[in-house]
Amino acid sequence: MVRAGLTPERLTQAGAELADEAGFDQVTLSALARRFDVKVASLYSHLKSSQELKTRIALFALEELADRVTASLAGRAGKDALAAFADAYRDYAREHPGRYDATRLRLDPETAAASAGVRHAQMTRAILRGYDLAEPDQTHAVRMLGSVFHGYVSLETAGGFSHTAVDPQESWEWILDSLDALLRARATS
Repeated sequence: MVRAGLTPERLTQAGAELADEAGFDQVTLSALARRFDVKVASLYSHLKSSQELKTRIALFALEELADRVTASLAGRAGKDALAAFADAYRDYAREHPGRYDATRLRLDPETAAASAGVRHAQMTRAILRGYDLAEPDQTHAVRMLGSVFHGYVSLETAGGFSHTAVDPQESWEWILDSLDALLRARATS
């Protein structure tokens, strides 16, 4: 029997909220069942497993992040676009740490190809067109930006920058200036 009000979408949203509160690694069907005061068995009519729930949260978070980045990029180019992309990414990770962790979930190739992860790559490449990078430099740049943004956000959210007097925002801006200068120096024209 399907419990009234429970849907895969509602369970995904609740799972995303749970991820932000307790951590993505703490998201299970058991934890979700406790949140709705139902037995785990009642969730199986909506979700096959905790892995399906985690995949749904990852897809939800990728979509949510892509929408946020898309909105921030509107009408921007060059360093302005690079900074808008980076800031949207960083802000999302700080506001939704569990969902951000979910965006790192390894998806099977078919699921990944149908996800908003593709939009993320397309947006990154769109930003890089402003720097006139040819292949393979463009692919190297996509990987570099993803690595730098993820590394910085991961260290910052883990408290890695709290032990120095230098404001993390100042470092963030320094990094963005440096990335912009590096990308302009690598331009092919």
